Amino acid sequence: MTRLGRTSATALSALTVAGLLVGCGSGEAAEAETLTVYSAQHESLVRTMLEDFTAETGIELEFRDANDAELANQIVQEGDASPADVFLTENSPSIDILDSEGLLAPLEQSTLDQVGEQFRPESGTWVGFAARSTVLVYNPEVLPEAELPASIMDLANPEWEGRIGIAAGGPDFQAIVSAVLALRGEDATHAWLEGLERNAGIYQSNTAVMVAADEGEIDAGVMYHYYWYRDQAENALKGDDARLHLFRNQDPGAFVSVSGAGVLASSDQPEQAQQLVEYLTSPEAQEKLAGSSALEYAVGTGVASAAVLPPLEELQAPDVDPGSLDQRRVTELMQEVGLL
Repeated sequence: MTRLGRTSATALSALTVAGLLVGCGSGEAAEAETLTVYSAQHESLVRTMLEDFTAETGIELEFRDANDAELANQIVQEGDASPADVFLTENSPSIDILDSEGLLAPLEQSTLDQVGEQFRPESGTWVGFAARSTVLVYNPEVLPEAELPASIMDLANPEWEGRIGIAAGGPDFQAIVSAVLALRGEDATHAWLEGLERNAGIYQSNTAVMVAADEGEIDAGVMYHYYWYRDQAENALKGDDARLHLFRNQDPGAFVSVSGAGVLASSDQPEQAQQLVEYLTSPEAQEKLAGSSALEYAVGTGVASAAVLPPLEELQAPDVDPGSLDQRRVTELMQEVGLL
């Protein structure tokens, strides 16, 4: 997914905080500790959720911002020498790669307990801190509601040739494919991807998919919910005629993707890194997410998401262990059929 105004993937930027470190008992300023955070989530959301972290803990933060796959691959290459203390993903498959490589430390159970079980893997080595729902975006003047597909799997059928759009190269769509793989198996996923390769126009971003559907360039497109909700909150400048279709019924098209946070096993500040992940999943940070313009879902236990969003429990999402999503096999399958 395209991010405008991001810092270079190799540049570190310090988080601006509201408060300064208080002096120690002698009146001298306490020496600040600094965590290095590799982050693939939207900068504005992460900074909003963590805006009071340094003031409350005295722990400074430095960020390395890039996309999921780039940062995950970099950490794997760096191994135990990685400067990263914490990894934050936009979608969970990339943090699963680190888990499979044994690069993550177990999280404190008190941190895991701050979110629902569906938002964290069974391994307990990372935890969700935000979520986004898969949707179909369409223009009802082009595609009447009565003709909407019952399942995301239907989009591979011949009657959809030339009528749909996907951002095949982005981590969002690839996470959706990973859910199809987990739910339907390799043969069905391969066949589905072959159908999409025939049927779908390829776009550079989810926003581009939404605009194409809004303007009738395609009948429908696959993306995440918050692109449309953000646009609606900004006077519908890009999607004034577009609407969202929720597949529900535990369909793969109702998949809810999780943004994950984990502590690197190689961190030389494990206690402070654990504090950061605990803070991200705390009611305080989750309420900041819910009240932000990001319009992603809060996953903290007892924290309601933005009122404009359909409640998570109404999405009827399929039961997918977020630790079971195989990004590497998804990439191979998409390459095999020509989508990458």
